[in-house]
Amino acid sequence: MNQTPGATRYARIRTRLEAIHITPGPQAWVFEFLLFGFKQGWACLFGGLMLALLLATHLFYPAHAPLHRYDFLTLAALGIQAGMLAFRLESWSEAKVIFAFHLIGTIMELFKTHAGSWIYPEQSLLHVGPVPLFSGFMYAAVGSYIARIWRIFGFRFTHYPPIWTTVLLALAIYVNFFAHHWLPDIRLALFAAAFLLFGRTWIIFTPWRTPRRMPLLLGFCLVALFIWFAENIGTFANAWTYPDQRHGWQMVSVAKLGSWYLLMIISYVLVSLIHGIDRQPDQIR
Repeated sequence: MNQTPGATRYARIRTRLEAIHITPGPQAWVFEFLLFGFKQGWACLFGGLMLALLLATHLFYPAHAPLHRYDFLTLAALGIQAGMLAFRLESWSEAKVIFAFHLIGTIMELFKTHAGSWIYPEQSLLHVGPVPLFSGFMYAAVGSYIARIWRIFGFRFTHYPPIWTTVLLALAIYVNFFAHHWLPDIRLALFAAAFLLFGRTWIIFTPWRTPRRMPLLLGFCLVALFIWFAENIGTFANAWTYPDQRHGWQMVSVAKLGSWYLLMIISYVLVSLIHGIDRQPDQIR
């Protein structure tokens, strides 16, 4: 699924930036840090635009507009997607990832809203049951980020577990999101299984010229933390509401980090099936 340089506008910009010659030393370290931030920002583009829309519409959307706010968000998300494809800011393979995550997320949303885990307090016409269609794009933003960052940084892995074990773990996590409403919640066992599978796995990524590496489980934690921050923005913008927020906004419980951590594993495994795993010997220090 890797694309050749120049396949998108971003790829051409990235290639030019990576070709800049800087003498090794403090200036090179600063440039690598800034380039890392630029690449991360680009990978977050879809999610960042969605969060900006949530906040902007919460603060400025007319209360009596003929188009419901949720419907505007759905149409805006579709417009962003179309624009990114039209201007070659995103590839069709990445768009397919977004669609897959949208579908999976909407199914989960239908169940979770029926179970009372959270609600969508505003009206809409573009919805499935109580779930407005823009909600699936929030899951899609996570999938879009992982798919982009995987390609942009050229992910490679050491001590990676067999693929079938990661798929089984992702399936167990997804089933538990539903089943724990009737059966015992096995998330502690799922955390333990994730540690056993990925505890020795390191991810190798290249921000600029020098490959860097970090424990894969730490990467899951960092992304889950940023998703939790984004969720606080989303609930502040009244995009959805948890039961303890019905009488006024408060920060989302830190306990939700565990749920996002497990969701990260599902998202990551799905993208791994698309991109494939580049296994490397444990030789990069």
